[in-house]
Amino acid sequence: MKKNLILAALVIAAVVSCKESKKSPFDRNVADYAVVNIETPDLSGISDNGKEVLNLYRFAADEIDAIYWEQYFGDKKALLDGISDPVQKTFAEINYGPWDRSNGKSFVEGYEDRLPGASFYPADMTLEEFEAWNNPDKNSPYTLIRRTADGSLESVWYHDAYKEHIEKVGNYLKAAADITIKPSVKKYLLSKADALRTDSYYESGLAWLDMDDSKMDLVIGPNEAADDQLLGIKRSYEAFVLLKNQARTDELMQYVSRIGEFQQDLPGDPAYKTFQPGAGSNIFSCDALYYAGKANAGVKVIALNLPFDSDVQRDRGTRTILLENIIKAKFNHIVNPSGEVLLAPEAAEHLSSDAFFWNIVFREVAHGLGVKETVDGKVSVEEALGSSALTFEEVKANVAGILLVCKLQDHYDIHHLFTKEDALATFFASMVRSERFGEGSALGRSSIIIYNYLAEAGAFQRKATGQYSLDYGKMEEALSDLTALVLKTQATGDKAFAEEFEAKYSKRSANYDADRMNLGLENIPADIRFNFVKK
Repeated sequence: MKKNLILAALVIAAVVSCKESKKSPFDRNVADYAVVNIETPDLSGISDNGKEVLNLYRFAADEIDAIYWEQYFGDKKALLDGISDPVQKTFAEINYGPWDRSNGKSFVEGYEDRLPGASFYPADMTLEEFEAWNNPDKNSPYTLIRRTADGSLESVWYHDAYKEHIEKVGNYLKAAADITIKPSVKKYLLSKADALRTDSYYESGLAWLDMDDSKMDLVIGPNEAADDQLLGIKRSYEAFVLLKNQARTDELMQYVSRIGEFQQDLPGDPAYKTFQPGAGSNIFSCDALYYAGKANAGVKVIALNLPFDSDVQRDRGTRTILLENIIKAKFNHIVNPSGEVLLAPEAAEHLSSDAFFWNIVFREVAHGLGVKETVDGKVSVEEALGSSALTFEEVKANVAGILLVCKLQDHYDIHHLFTKEDALATFFASMVRSERFGEGSALGRSSIIIYNYLAEAGAFQRKATGQYSLDYGKMEEALSDLTALVLKTQATGDKAFAEEFEAKYSKRSANYDADRMNLGLENIPADIRFNFVKK
């Protein structure tokens, strides 16, 4: 009997009108992103000042959205004004540009396919030219690379490139700091405003982790480097406006003190898991009120683990945030229906919303484990593995996270109504549906890699019906082996092996195409997009 199907408060809305869908060749593309209404929650426990702070957070997020359009693509208005088909225009808005994020292909006439370096680097820049260029700022996550009038390369700091928008964001944050009654919030907002104006984020990272007594949260700035598929360096602007679920947060916080234990529970050589996050780590459960920039582009994240700054992680720790309303929406409308299609009945019985939630919890915890620098102490993992770094990090988080859930279940250490089999079956269904994101994204590539690795280990069988039966013992063993392999690759900074491994295991299989077709025939969306509703 299927367990714990959540009646989410999020509502799936119509994607396009019948009239538009009949005449647009982009109907299927847009339908792959089901519309979820995010309504303003009950703010009865929030003061009038707090409500105004939330409004200012959203204004700041809108400026971040404008920056991201420029950063990733360029002139938003020119692109959208040039598209006459309203459904195609919606697809461009979903993707924040003319490129389908699942494969990097252009779907707008007049635009070439997406370059691996997006708009972070000159289109004609070669890797050899970049490596030979002697510039101290070129490897900063916060610089754009441009050509000068004479054709040479130059670096431009983000705060200079987007100065007008950054000034507006800073003014909104200062205005919010002026009216908040929380000293920790005031300190964070002022330090973040300074960080955005200087591209120096250490102090604001510490202040954010110290801000643990607020009902509201704002994640804002250049965070992940997922869009830079050339070098894996440059970070993209994004923003999340969040409201804390205090009861669930209190439940989650019991696991914070056990981060060191979780680190040691991972398989492999102890030398490859030496990093110890600072004692200031915490785990929050929040409802998302607003997404902007990279956060709102294409596939929507359901959890965060920040800051990425390894110095902050070492000195203070990380914050894991579970976006609970988005987790519920994805399970109800995507993961659970996908599992019903993909899994044989005996495996589908193990689909569980509780298991999905805790799989996500420990996926995010796993982001803070392993190592952050190579064991020789010379460079960060990000620098050592280059364009493969993000894919390996996604693989690590997914496989190490589910492995930790299995270990905790062995000791009855997660006191919730789901079993190890529930966790593994739900993980598998979510992994296969995530392959639909395609090899054009690190998330899609990591899912394909895990699938192919498990297939090689005999962890599942795909029947003639197109449904999967699972061997839970082999699956857990393979996940342990893959976790150890990824941790070793990150710790040794073995770029050659990383590239070879990624090239071998990230190839789409016939099963991939068949699964994608089956899910499409059942009209199961690949992901969601938001309609932000103000009451």
